[in-house]
Amino acid sequence: MKKYCFGIDVGGTTIKCGLLNTEGNLLDKWEIPTRLEENGSYILPDIAETINRKLEERGLTKNEIEGIGLDIPGPVNEDGVCMLAVNLHWGQVNIVREMEKLTGIRTKAVNDANAAALGECWKGGGAGHKNLIMVTLGTGIGGGIVVEGKVIAGAHGSGGEIGHVHVTEELTEPCNCGNVGCLEQVASATGIVLLAKMQLEKDKETPSVLRGKQFTAKDVWDAVKAGDEVADAVAEKFGLYLGRALASFASVTDPEIYVIGGGVSKAGPVLLDYVQKYYRQYAFPGCKDAAFALATLGNDAGVYGAAKLVL
Repeated sequence: MKKYCFGIDVGGTTIKCGLLNTEGNLLDKWEIPTRLEENGSYILPDIAETINRKLEERGLTKNEIEGIGLDIPGPVNEDGVCMLAVNLHWGQVNIVREMEKLTGIRTKAVNDANAAALGECWKGGGAGHKNLIMVTLGTGIGGGIVVEGKVIAGAHGSGGEIGHVHVTEELTEPCNCGNVGCLEQVASATGIVLLAKMQLEKDKETPSVLRGKQFTAKDVWDAVKAGDEVADAVAEKFGLYLGRALASFASVTDPEIYVIGGGVSKAGPVLLDYVQKYYRQYAFPGCKDAAFALATLGNDAGVYGAAKLVL
């Protein structure tokens, strides 16, 4: 009998759903809205309903389903319990128990960044590797660690929160996590803008296309590609912070490859050049040859990774 599984990627606005076969082919994908009313109490029942509808539409029985993999924007422990997911208005929720009760199908749950890492390791930029660290550079910084093909979530589901490693004493304003000097503050999209503003303030003489206007992280990287000296200095600082942080993680997990995703990664290979340079400068000798790649699955990474959980 052919077997299938569901990968469910829960976001604060939409829930991305995928039906895959056990070889990892995405056969169908669709979205439903994330209903946040009444402390997000509709989210899991809505997922159960859309899964049941898809089974009926495809003429599949529950015996043909290996399981449901589900990821959320919040920490999930090894028992499938979410302690807090602010974006979903959740307090403590036992995701696995609730979904299995609603669907009668075996379920596993994980943090969304860890799911993306597992997806990229399975079918994306890290395909062919069993040991991977994924970095998602967006408004913040997400991360996921895969060792021997398995996600490392940790005792409290917070494994892979690489955006909150301390990297600088230069800042005084706190990060969203409450600490000061986190990687997220200087290497995310908002962090790159902050670094650029600091560089423009420090260097008032060098001409730059960034000077005297509002700009985004994309504008900074476009300026880097155009040879702008101020933007290049910003990229060097970005590369130093991220490369040095990844070198520290290498001494712990010794990954084969780093996969860089998120909106900032759309800058392309030039971004990897700055990070790799400093990574190799600071990494333990046995880890210096780790590969770097851009993520390839885009918004489907979580769906693939969540599905892989149950296979």
